[in-house]
Amino acid sequence: MKDKIVHKLNELQATAICGNDISSSCLYVSALTIAYAGQYAWISLLVVAVVLFMFRKIYGEVVGALPLNGGAYNVLLNTSSKRVASIAAILTVLSYMATAVISAGEAMHYLHNIFHGINVQIATIVVLLIFTGLAIIGIGESAAVAVFIFIVHLASLTLLVVAAIFFLINHGTETFELNWSLPHNPRGIVYTLFLGFSAAMLGISGFESSANFVEEQQPGVFRKTLRNMWGIVSFFNPVIALLIIAILPIVQVEGHQESLLSYLGQITGGNWLSWVISIDAVLVLCGAVLTSFVGVSGLLKRMTLDRILPNYFLKENKNGSSYRIIITFFILCVSVLYATKGDLASLAGVYTFSFLAVMALFGIGNLLLKIKRKRLPRPEKANAFVVVIAICFIIIGFRGNMVVGKNGEGMRAFQTFVQYLIPALIFVFLMLNRAVLINVAVSVVSYFYKPIRKFTIVSNRYLERLNRKIHSQEFVFFTKGDNVGILNKVMQYVEDNETTKKLKIVNVKSPETNNEALKKDLEVLDRAYPEIHIEFIEINGTFGPDLIDELSEKWGIPKNFMFIGSPSDKFPYRVSELGGVRLIM
Repeated sequence: MKDKIVHKLNELQATAICGNDISSSCLYVSALTIAYAGQYAWISLLVVAVVLFMFRKIYGEVVGALPLNGGAYNVLLNTSSKRVASIAAILTVLSYMATAVISAGEAMHYLHNIFHGINVQIATIVVLLIFTGLAIIGIGESAAVAVFIFIVHLASLTLLVVAAIFFLINHGTETFELNWSLPHNPRGIVYTLFLGFSAAMLGISGFESSANFVEEQQPGVFRKTLRNMWGIVSFFNPVIALLIIAILPIVQVEGHQESLLSYLGQITGGNWLSWVISIDAVLVLCGAVLTSFVGVSGLLKRMTLDRILPNYFLKENKNGSSYRIIITFFILCVSVLYATKGDLASLAGVYTFSFLAVMALFGIGNLLLKIKRKRLPRPEKANAFVVVIAICFIIIGFRGNMVVGKNGEGMRAFQTFVQYLIPALIFVFLMLNRAVLINVAVSVVSYFYKPIRKFTIVSNRYLERLNRKIHSQEFVFFTKGDNVGILNKVMQYVEDNETTKKLKIVNVKSPETNNEALKKDLEVLDRAYPEIHIEFIEINGTFGPDLIDELSEKWGIPKNFMFIGSPSDKFPYRVSELGGVRLIM
């Protein structure tokens, strides 16, 4: 048997897989943050970058101490209980499901803007199917695709930033001054920044992904992926938001929410740059789909090894991919897509709150690690006070996302999140307590089975006795020394019509009768009919009613269980005088 091919990811590959997810936020987070924070959006994004900087050491300490797949699930499993860890795992899986469907759907919306006429929902399923195949082929092959997408994306964003800077040099900063002078939220700048910060927290979604496939990375790569992801979003997100505020009137920003960067490219570089950004958006959003598949594979495999999920999911192909996990995840994504009818707003609620909850739980896991696993070696340590501050920022973002939006949109998004969370919690609860549930089921079945079992045993014994009694009934055939053909017909009649295991064949003979030939014939028939035991009896005397009465009383065999062949006209008795003896020939 050949060894499985195992690919370990280098820095570029690992960064690309998780970086496509987090850097794809550049396509929508600026528009989203500007919608709530206006001209202060870039400040909100800078605050998010500071929070992410705190989480670099939080993640680095935890994964350095426990370098296993699973992220928040892994640290909580080793510092709290399996039930608490399972909650983190559920939230992570929900986040990945929402990420995969939203990213694939948004990518196809961008593609629809380029090529009109495609069915977005069907195209979304095709994208999910393609990346299911890539994930099954193996992480090494998936990484090559991720690297290509990642490089194209960074190049496109850099090109857009350069084009926007040249545009500013040529056209001045009048638009920025105009936007900066706009009135802010009547509740104050702090509240404005709070709303912007809450919306901008989506700009770091995907930061947790690297921790979910750390076992597939080369030694020392994980901390570098954190550094690289932080650098990318800390630069591009605030800078792009600042450039948008400097170039586009905020009113125009609100009119191009879904494809703002593409519109910025058109303004600063022309149609060609708009096309480049649109194509890049399709690619990098597809890359975020790949991140979801890779991340969820590592997490669910770990959960299966910990016996939270059935061992069925551990089956691997020759490339080391847990293809059953990947296929199941694809089915779940498609089912969610159809359940929401492609409504990305509904999925956004699941995405936002599950991601923020995972981040908060990871911070809590870090604190528990410090308390319960002090002696565990780790390459770096996060200051406990900084960890608490980081968790508080996440809680603020979580709360903020419940109040953002118009007409209670944030609360409706939270309710959608809860609707997906509860069934998942119930499923995992059943899996965690399956041993208890099985014992309860056994007890219930036993409770109802005992009386049934008793009835079955008693009935079985009664029926067996009845069956033995029926088969124990003996039958008698009186023969005159018939040939083997006639006797064979007698046996066939008894076998077909009577329930018995024993037949007495009686011959009433005179002193000069020789039955040697008859005995040999009966020996043959006894072997031919093994289910019926033949007993041959010779009686000296005269056949008639008196003899029948005598034998019936002596053997305890009713006369109606005695047979004779058809008598000739020389027979001295009528059949009715024989007391019920039956004619069978």
